[in-house]
Amino acid sequence: MKSAKTFYDYLLSFLSNEDFWLRLGGGILRIITIMIIAMVASKVLKIAVHNIFKVRQKAPIRISERREATLLKLLDNVITYVIYFIAFVMILDTVGVEVRTLLAGAGIVGVALGFGAQSLVRDVITGFFIIFEDQFSVGDYVRIGNFEGYVEAIGLRVTKIKSWTGEIHILPNGSIAQVTNFSLHNSVAVVDVSVSYEGDLERAEEAIRNLLTELPEKYEDMVAPPQLLGIQNLTSSEVVLRVTCETKPMRHFFVARALRKEIKLRLDEQGIEIPFPRLVLYNREGEEEPAPKRSKGDA
Repeated sequence: MKSAKTFYDYLLSFLSNEDFWLRLGGGILRIITIMIIAMVASKVLKIAVHNIFKVRQKAPIRISERREATLLKLLDNVITYVIYFIAFVMILDTVGVEVRTLLAGAGIVGVALGFGAQSLVRDVITGFFIIFEDQFSVGDYVRIGNFEGYVEAIGLRVTKIKSWTGEIHILPNGSIAQVTNFSLHNSVAVVDVSVSYEGDLERAEEAIRNLLTELPEKYEDMVAPPQLLGIQNLTSSEVVLRVTCETKPMRHFFVARALRKEIKLRLDEQGIEIPFPRLVLYNREGEEEPAPKRSKGDA
């Protein structure tokens, strides 16, 4: 009973201590102030970096847009990490943690953890060389292993790829062994056009050639006029003509669809038939019935 009363008196004196509440209120106020300053500083620095890149876009000598987008994403991440790390250290100092001792011990602990974090170190080193060598950039269409899509972000540790169906694939940089980049050079659209054997092949080729010279003015994604290469294949029911066109990077799918539409409409205007499945009926009613065979016993 006496111990319970003593604890109650201690708790009452502790809660009624004005110095405690002043220190607690001051600490909470400083923590809130640090977080607000960190958020404002991060926002201001990011806006400043974006404005610097906008000014560089008007300069006569500038790096590519792909590389600018990649560096912009990376700098945004670095600003966030640095600002909030400083804010975290200041909060620790506010609550009474010896930051100097903690940072001194972090070096020793970092050496010990380095042996167990080799994959993390490999990710960071690989990410540095990906950015330094400009292997691929934000906005590029790439294939990495089994994943294919547009690069959403490149960090020092991970790379984010968005597939055409909307999934985001997050890949550690250390796991990237081979990369196929489809956005560095122009693409080629390939379209096969089928013409029936009964159709006029020479007339069909002439109609297609006349059409191909008109298309570059209509589709800006075409780098050069499309070309009719000639007969690609002879099948059992059709003659296959092949058309190719050099396009801007990753625009060959769009151009190929446009070519199929334009060629189909032009062939229809010229009355040139595109092959389609046919069903042939064979009527045997008019045939004479074969004479019955005579057996040996017939007279």
